[in-house]
Amino acid sequence: MKIIAEIKTDMKEKFGLPRQSGLIPGLKGRIVFMPEYKNEDALRGLSGFSHIWVIWRFNGFEKDTWSPTVRPPRLGGNKRMGVFATRSPNRPNPIGLSLLKLDKIENGELYVSGIDMRDGTAIYDIKPYLKITDCRPDATDGFAEDTAEQKAKVVFECDTDMLTEAELATITQMLEQDPHPAYKTEPERVYGMRYKKFNITFGISDGTVTVKEIENEI
Repeated sequence: MKIIAEIKTDMKEKFGLPRQSGLIPGLKGRIVFMPEYKNEDALRGLSGFSHIWVIWRFNGFEKDTWSPTVRPPRLGGNKRMGVFATRSPNRPNPIGLSLLKLDKIENGELYVSGIDMRDGTAIYDIKPYLKITDCRPDATDGFAEDTAEQKAKVVFECDTDMLTEAELATITQMLEQDPHPAYKTEPERVYGMRYKKFNITFGISDGTVTVKEIENEI
């Protein structure tokens, strides 16, 4: 497997990333090809597609052994499911699959949105999304279907004047996904999430995320 590109994003850390692509349109990225694959001819015709499949590598999950079951965050991290019934990064091969919106192609780079990858993630392949074959309105979502609409309430107890309207909306959407590990239930626990140049400190209790501080790291 050859790495053909890497993605540049505003998320430097794994914590806070949405668990699936497309959930937060405001999270954007830029796919930069390696010199060997930076060829305009390889992108010919791609601009006619609105979305792309991106196949990428989970960093830090390479292991010599594997487990046939994992604990999906969607089920609170307390119930085991078969690894092939989940999108957990703990798999025999640490490969991720994301459906991203292709915003534009410029200078041989792909500008995308709805990302679920941190900055510098290695990319193995890119394929166009085809609604005539990839969309299945009659599909079922298994155990994920019952929790698809769950969102946390977000309350800001701090000044947000340093944020643009788009940044505030994106941070709110990220926190609505409740990024904290579901098996940790201490209401007094404080978490930190980095987005762009901001360090966001928050707590969560009874389904409400309370943002305590937004610090500009610059």
